[in-house]
Amino acid sequence: MSPVSLRESLRKAVASQEEIEADEEREDAVRATGCTAVAQTSDRHRVKVSGVIRSVVLRPRQGVPALEAELYDGSGNLVLVWLGRREIAGIEPGRRLKVEGLVCTREGRRSMFNPRYELRPRPGE
Repeated sequence: MSPVSLRESLRKAVASQEEIEADEEREDAVRATGCTAVAQTSDRHRVKVSGVIRSVVLRPRQGVPALEAELYDGSGNLVLVWLGRREIAGIEPGRRLKVEGLVCTREGRRSMFNPRYELRPRPGE
């Protein structure tokens, strides 16, 4: 066994569940070709990101419905906001998603408004 694979095996053996899940999400995002890690996105740049939805909430803005979803890719979180929407079929916690749009920083959080999206299969589908 090489030193690198031994080191990786030891790291995985003592990793927390959260670290293991983050590794799995990063690996899945890499498989989704052409995607950028959330941690590597910068303000006012158009990117493609892939991850899993952690939460979905309806948060009206100035009287207009707005659906917000938190996307996690193992490197960080991205808030997805669809203005004028109360719900979107398939946008639910646990769902894998590939999104494309302009990243901005709002209230200290990376966000993307009205992104193009592609539903991806869940693990085991």
